[in-house]
Amino acid sequence: MIVLGAFAITIYVTRLYYIYPRTDDAYVRANVVGIAAHVSGPIVQMPIVDNQHVSQGDLLFVVDPRPYRSALDRAEAELALTNLQIKGLQDTIRSAKARQMQLAAELAYDKQYLERIEPLLKRHFVTANDVFNARSRVAADEAAVASARSEVSRAEKDLGQYGDINARRKAAEAAVYEAKLNVDYCYVRAPFDAYVTNLNITVGQYANEGREVLSLVDNRTWYVLANFRENFLGHIRPGMKATVYLLSYPNRRFSGRVQGVAWALYQNNGASVEGLPQVEQTLNWVRLSQRFPVRIVLQNSDPAFPFRMGATAVVTIQGDDSEWVHGRGR
Repeated sequence: MIVLGAFAITIYVTRLYYIYPRTDDAYVRANVVGIAAHVSGPIVQMPIVDNQHVSQGDLLFVVDPRPYRSALDRAEAELALTNLQIKGLQDTIRSAKARQMQLAAELAYDKQYLERIEPLLKRHFVTANDVFNARSRVAADEAAVASARSEVSRAEKDLGQYGDINARRKAAEAAVYEAKLNVDYCYVRAPFDAYVTNLNITVGQYANEGREVLSLVDNRTWYVLANFRENFLGHIRPGMKATVYLLSYPNRRFSGRVQGVAWALYQNNGASVEGLPQVEQTLNWVRLSQRFPVRIVLQNSDPAFPFRMGATAVVTIQGDDSEWVHGRGR
């Protein structure tokens, strides 16, 4: 009976061991985002301190905005000057069109005059020289009208108007917009709720465009990376519940959901070295199980028990395949 009881208990414990996999090789993680400035310049303000919590929109640091404000003033002045130039070109176009209409009217009059006197030449009421002079005035008028038409076309092209959009004004407005953006970029703010970490700079540090100035630990989503042996993976599915204990809060239980199981591990054995596969010598007496990281998103955050990246965790997967709803979990 004792043997049978021990055997039954062994089967029961083994079943629980696989149905509810457990590991203490787990650590709390969060996404860390490097914050960089969009513009370059010395840092003139830094109201934050290391390890401080910041909310979305809080000011992190300020790059010296004076050169960028100067550029904005210059761009706004260029826009005002462009508007004056556009007005001047519009006046030029109106003047050129009026001149074209005047010359066209003179051409029409001289054509009518020529048409009246040409029949009179046969009756000797006018001389050939009179007809020649009339024809010359018509030709001169036609050339003047063509020249005026070219002046109008050139002035319209200089205006840069395409439908409802004036290219000159649009370019100047774009320059103003870019200059305003650069001024705004001088004031770097937190993109989300986070913790400042490893702050090693202060006022006077030169910030280079696109180069990381400080790092933020994203406080929106915390998760645990739990390394499970590969023989447990058949009992772990996305959406399953998980119970998490942290060594920093031994009497507090946290809950989570399995987000996914890693699909790949890096292995030195089989990696290419100088284009050739590296295969290590091994004695196959003992086969060690690989450990695959399982990501578990923590759900019941509590300000009284804040999570810290790197904290050691103990994870137990709750449930089995029957509790998993495909694609979503429960």
